[in-house]
Amino acid sequence: MVLWVILLCALVSSLLGGLYVLGVFRRRRHNEPPLDKGTVPWLGYLLEFQKDSSEFLKRMQRKHGDVFTVLIGGYYFTFVMDPFCFGTIVKESRSKLDFRTNAAQLVLRVFGYKPTEATHSIVHASSTKHLMGDGLTVLTQATMESFRRLLLFSLSSGEKRVWQEENLFHYCYNIVFRAGYLALYGTEPPRGAGNKEKAEEQDRLHSNQLFQEFRKYDRLFPRLAFALLPPKDKREAERLKRHFWNMLSVKKVWQKENISGWISDQDQLLAENGVPEYMRNRFMFMLLWASQGNTGPTAFWLLLYLLKHPEALQAVRDEVDKVLRESGQEVKAGSPPVTVTRDMLNQTPLLDSALEETLRLVAAPMLVRAVLEDTCLRTSSGTELTLRKGDRVALFPHISVQMNPEIHEEPHKFKYDRFVNPDGTRKDFYRNGKKLKFVNMPWGAGVSTCPGRFFATAEMKLFVFLMLSHFDLELVDEEEEIPAIDISRWGFGTMQPVRDIRFRYRPRF
Repeated sequence: MVLWVILLCALVSSLLGGLYVLGVFRRRRHNEPPLDKGTVPWLGYLLEFQKDSSEFLKRMQRKHGDVFTVLIGGYYFTFVMDPFCFGTIVKESRSKLDFRTNAAQLVLRVFGYKPTEATHSIVHASSTKHLMGDGLTVLTQATMESFRRLLLFSLSSGEKRVWQEENLFHYCYNIVFRAGYLALYGTEPPRGAGNKEKAEEQDRLHSNQLFQEFRKYDRLFPRLAFALLPPKDKREAERLKRHFWNMLSVKKVWQKENISGWISDQDQLLAENGVPEYMRNRFMFMLLWASQGNTGPTAFWLLLYLLKHPEALQAVRDEVDKVLRESGQEVKAGSPPVTVTRDMLNQTPLLDSALEETLRLVAAPMLVRAVLEDTCLRTSSGTELTLRKGDRVALFPHISVQMNPEIHEEPHKFKYDRFVNPDGTRKDFYRNGKKLKFVNMPWGAGVSTCPGRFFATAEMKLFVFLMLSHFDLELVDEEEEIPAIDISRWGFGTMQPVRDIRFRYRPRF
């Protein structure tokens, strides 16, 4: 009899524990945001959120207001859509709101890398040293050399001004990815290849092969991040991971020449902190995706918007030509390709604005913090809400800021000069007469701001600068509509198109 009582108690305890995990007993407490668990235990709104995060959040905002809590895959997410609350959240101490918890789970799932306590400080210190200031000047020069190898090497061959036709998204992503990869991870030693020309040819071939495999993984990334891959795709994702762990292994990287300080310093510091070699190989893969997963797609959208808006294309091209002339360089028949420096890239306010406008339209990251202790949040209306310990708090700036008509007039239109005043200074933006600090957040904010944002910006601007200065560009079908975005990628940075679009280019002179 006693045994049956014990077994019954254990069964009831297990049942109640299971129901608790599924979220059956969760109730909204006093001063907490509206709670919406959906109809499916534990899953909640996971499938709906993964299918189209933007539309889901808009619907929840209409239903519950600017702050609400929803159940997504076993976690309770409090979404804050009030832009005046953003500063409080991104500045809150790590002891209350920690961005590393969610990030660590994601990078382990998608890259196989398990961060150590030292990882964040190593990345931050190395990025500050090499992706900003003088380090960025050196890396911009290396990227310029990469573009010379990939984009401009054929111009000196004297080939005629004939049109070449390509898929615009593939072309931009391919060239920008490969240029960034070579600048960061190094180039083939001429001694090993036989001579400089053969080494450069090997770099072109190897970087293109790497890009083809990267695109396969990139297509799987959103569902992999949500742990929703079917078995066949899951096996392919694992194969690709192992491929990149091998191709980007520290042993192979250290055989290259011209490795960037950003790569070499981080590997050395990880090794000094006791991180095993196999885990450092995975770290190298994570750095590749972090540095190159969004720059190529953004470059595509920027070029596409310029091509669809001739007045914008002409204005930015005139600015590029003016900067070239002032540097004492000129693109003309028989002349060598130009050299674009970081100083030159700092003299392009219209290109800066066009790039920022592009990011406003297509960059859609989700900023997530783990709530480590109950935290008070005051909204712009003065209401005080409590964020519950154990939950997640999330910002989705694409809806609440970047596409908000109260902040950006005609938000769905591309206005290349939206962010710049006539004198070249940056514009201010307001909502309800109050100046906003956060009006465009493609790089995140606060302690989780992307440390590579300055390099990524330089990389994309350099590519567009060279394309506009050296080539005539046009769409094959000028009446073709701008393609829709792939809604499965909401929350993972720059959106990608559902289809490619044809364009053609030829040397300007």
